[in-house]
Amino acid sequence: MADRREFSVSVVTPDGPAYEGDAQMIIVPGAAGEIGVLARHAPLIATLKAGSTRVHLNDTEILEFATGPGFFQVLQDRAIALVDDAVQAEHIDADRAQRQLDEAQAELEAIERGDSTADRWHAEQRLRHAENQLNVAGRL
Repeated sequence: MADRREFSVSVVTPDGPAYEGDAQMIIVPGAAGEIGVLARHAPLIATLKAGSTRVHLNDTEILEFATGPGFFQVLQDRAIALVDDAVQAEHIDADRAQRQLDEAQAELEAIERGDSTADRWHAEQRLRHAENQLNVAGRL
């Protein structure tokens, strides 16, 4: 696979880009399953769920991010994942992820009791994102 073509890839959060550069492939957690994209992929728009996003820089180097929910677009040899959070695997703060998990669980409990009008799907995705960070960090 050494002759794979590179294309522009961005993983962007509200705080700015978590990754911007060229890559051979990106794999994102689509709402209906993982989506893998190589150069020259057909145009695509998809909803993303919380999960693992992997950017294949080359045949041996892969950057893994624990990403929150968002959207994914592929257009003209450019892939953009717009997510509410992205933490590179080696930079995961397990204590922060545990706090996020506890907050999301509390929010879901409040929704169940009728004490919150927050969006249930979004709270569930925050919970999954925190769990994913803890999984990637080896703490869950």
